[in-house]
Amino acid sequence: MTKHKSFKTKKSKSVFRRVMSARVILFLLLLVTVSGAVGIAILDFRVRSEFEGKRWALPAKVYARPLELYSGAQLSIDDLKIELKALGYHFVEQVDATGEVAFSRSSATLSTRGFQFPEEYEPARQLILEFNGDSLNQMRSADQQPLTLIRLEPALIGGIYPLNNEDRDLIQLEEAPQAFIDALIAIEDRDFYDHFGISPKGIARAMWANLRAGAFVQGGSTLTQQLIKNFYLTADRTLLRKMLEIPMAMILEWHYSKEEILEAYLNEVYLGQSGNRAIHGFGLGAAHYFAQPIQELELHQLALLAGLVKGPSYYDPRRNPERAKARRNLVLSVLHQQGSINDEEYMLASTAELDVVPAGSSMKEAYPAYIDLVKRQLRREYKDEDLGSEGLQIFTSLDPISQHKAETSLVSTIDELTRSYGESMTKLQGSMVVTDPQTGEVLALIGDKNTRYQGFNRALDASRPIGSLVKPAVYLTALEQGYTLISELDDSPFSLTLPNQQSWTPKNYDGQTHGLVPLHAALTHSYNLSTAQLGMELGVEKVIDTLKRLGVDRPMDAYPSLLLGAQSLSTLEVAAMYQTIAAGGFQIPPRTIRTVTDSAGEPLSSYPFQLQQSIDEKPMFLLQYNLQQVTRSGTARSIYQQLPININSAGKTGTSDQQRDSWFAGFTGNRLAVVWLGLDDNSPMPITGSTGALRAWTRFIAQEPLQSFEPAMPEGIEMLWVDPLSGKLADGLCENALQIPFIAGTQPTETAACALPEETFIENPIKRSIDWVKDIFR
Repeated sequence: MTKHKSFKTKKSKSVFRRVMSARVILFLLLLVTVSGAVGIAILDFRVRSEFEGKRWALPAKVYARPLELYSGAQLSIDDLKIELKALGYHFVEQVDATGEVAFSRSSATLSTRGFQFPEEYEPARQLILEFNGDSLNQMRSADQQPLTLIRLEPALIGGIYPLNNEDRDLIQLEEAPQAFIDALIAIEDRDFYDHFGISPKGIARAMWANLRAGAFVQGGSTLTQQLIKNFYLTADRTLLRKMLEIPMAMILEWHYSKEEILEAYLNEVYLGQSGNRAIHGFGLGAAHYFAQPIQELELHQLALLAGLVKGPSYYDPRRNPERAKARRNLVLSVLHQQGSINDEEYMLASTAELDVVPAGSSMKEAYPAYIDLVKRQLRREYKDEDLGSEGLQIFTSLDPISQHKAETSLVSTIDELTRSYGESMTKLQGSMVVTDPQTGEVLALIGDKNTRYQGFNRALDASRPIGSLVKPAVYLTALEQGYTLISELDDSPFSLTLPNQQSWTPKNYDGQTHGLVPLHAALTHSYNLSTAQLGMELGVEKVIDTLKRLGVDRPMDAYPSLLLGAQSLSTLEVAAMYQTIAAGGFQIPPRTIRTVTDSAGEPLSSYPFQLQQSIDEKPMFLLQYNLQQVTRSGTARSIYQQLPININSAGKTGTSDQQRDSWFAGFTGNRLAVVWLGLDDNSPMPITGSTGALRAWTRFIAQEPLQSFEPAMPEGIEMLWVDPLSGKLADGLCENALQIPFIAGTQPTETAACALPEETFIENPIKRSIDWVKDIFR
């Protein structure tokens, strides 16, 4: 019984186990099936939701101002060449295609690209431009019809990138040349239009290569699989990634057309690095390697782009030109074998140079200091994540022509000074800000002598003592308090005991004293002694108030040394201060941004011209007159060795204590520029404002299309002839009489004798400047 029972029990257990095993197997099969279905459903949802949603975090695009062409515009052929070089135009003998230009001695023929501006579309067209010296004389269309106003497309000068630092310029499939599509498919996936996302032949070929090597050495990936890997997965060569890649590729092919997949691929593929910025997509790749739109590339360039997909670093044409050329020629060979190109096309393309532009020559990398200011002004209204991901378009006031001239002027001056003074000046640095004094728009900005340096921005962040640049604020304060340009000031030695019991004993730069001098001469020749004593009489607090009304927006301590420029400001802050002077007492904050649009071109924000009067126009007119004397006969008179005598300019030199900083701030009717030169370690230098910064300023201004500074005379101002020695009224026919503006009610009441002994006049310090000063209002 025991044995029988035991036998039955064992038999029952065996049956039970077989039944349970079958159920487990069925359950596991069901679980695998359900899990697979759920997994496929999850993959399907992910593929569709991401592909149809927001595919990329699009960087903001920052544009320069568009160049306006019209008859009479102040524009030379050389200036046009600077602009078109920034835009990546082909310089050719004969214009046949968009983006090309041909020059003769006095004319230019160009085929523009067209551009969608926020307010309207500017179509592509062919133009014929006739020049007369430094002006555009006539503009016609290709069929010889006269044209009134044309705007060239603005240069793309930078971007604001997402946190992953991916950069791309989206293109549509129809914008890609057919020759490029042929090359890409021929070298990467010749069965693209026939497979369903994966290529069994390609996978088998890759598996065999991998088995032989004992590692993942070759992929059988189609373009669809590559897109899945780049868009959804990682680049790691793992079995799990490959297992996911295949069903996801098939799902993508099931839901979307070949054209949709190919367009996404064109914009997603990785093509290299520019610093910490990742270059994605062939639209940006064309700009990065050739500085041109993909539509304008030639066959050998298109083949190089297509060949880069296999290994952007390995085939980098800048670092590995021979590898890149071999890869390019392989692409061309495949096209030739397929009959896509003929023998002549193959020979021309395969023997062509790479034609890759040097690294760092892209306009998107050319203006880091300016882009820095744009970002700071944008962040007042926009979040960082929106700036780096929403594809905003930012239209600025940067003038590529003025920027180029400012850069060459500053850099050449620094190089010249370094050669002249040797080792002590090898680390000389500089910054520069250029604005339009009529609008406050920033046209150019430089933050380092290496103009493409993306680090410390001296124009915005280097606060340095401004030296004599502060003096106009002292004299303006006096003019507001009833002083006139002929008020006598004391330029004698003095010493002041400060609250800390230290002694302050200022001196003139040349160590000389001049006794009693008229106010206008003290500013013209930048006398320290008379300026300091005037400021002490007025009160340092009042001078600080004037500085604030001129646009200086930072805390300032009321120390006597402020009167001679101990206050530190950035180059941009100085530009804001002198902007108010140039604008006749109207504060016009420096601005870079004109308009911001969304990715579709719909306007989001505009930044119109703004101004606020903070200084009365009458004392400001007197100061403007005096600052013209500075450039005609004072510390900045060397300007007119290069500027035409009929162009009125105004400005002020500045040299800080022990010549640690060299400054010049000056303006004409249509240009204001501030230049700073110095050493980062704050060491003394062998240069002053006149021998350093002024040279860079003059070199720049002399190249610009200038308008003379001709301020309108306010009501209540009288121009009177004055004897320069006595300050009394004189007859205009008197030999040495000087015409000076006065606010009504402040003019002299006594009349001087008409003539004075010549030897008396010669001994007076003003004699040195009379002839130049009299020219101002002749």
